[in-house]
Amino acid sequence: METPDLFRAHLESHHAASFAWALSCCRYDHVEAEDVLQAVYLKVLDGRAVYDGRAAFRTWLFSVIRNTAASQRRWSIFRRLRSIPLDHGSREFRSQAEGPAALAARSECAERLLRALAQLPRRQREVLHLVFYQELTIAEAALVAGISVGSARTHYERGKKRLRERMEAK
Repeated sequence: METPDLFRAHLESHHAASFAWALSCCRYDHVEAEDVLQAVYLKVLDGRAVYDGRAAFRTWLFSVIRNTAASQRRWSIFRRLRSIPLDHGSREFRSQAEGPAALAARSECAERLLRALAQLPRRQREVLHLVFYQELTIAEAALVAGISVGSARTHYERGKKRLRERMEAK
């Protein structure tokens, strides 16, 4: 069993990668990704999510992030559906997490890549993100996504093919 300080150190050392994965799970909505990551850290630190050592710490942490993002998305949809009769005329506004300077600094190629990634089916997007950005193996990505290795390989190959097609078409 690890001490709380050592556990916190593990969380801190994986923070940047965890935030990047949370962004991917939240379709690059910075505010939502921050909320998900905060919820994950609370789950981990208060013992609702327990690391059992069966997988690498990072793989386990990414699974917790993915499951928390999916859970929060379901609750968000449920809350919106519940409020429809009471609030017919309201519109939902997404926050602009990036300011004009950050948008100007981002290259056109990176913008196209993000748009193309966002258009991929969820599983393909997840596997590609885990393999390319988080440098996990396909087997580790399968563990995080909760799918078989064969399925992860299929999503990986199809995702690469679709991404290439979308990038060449523009």
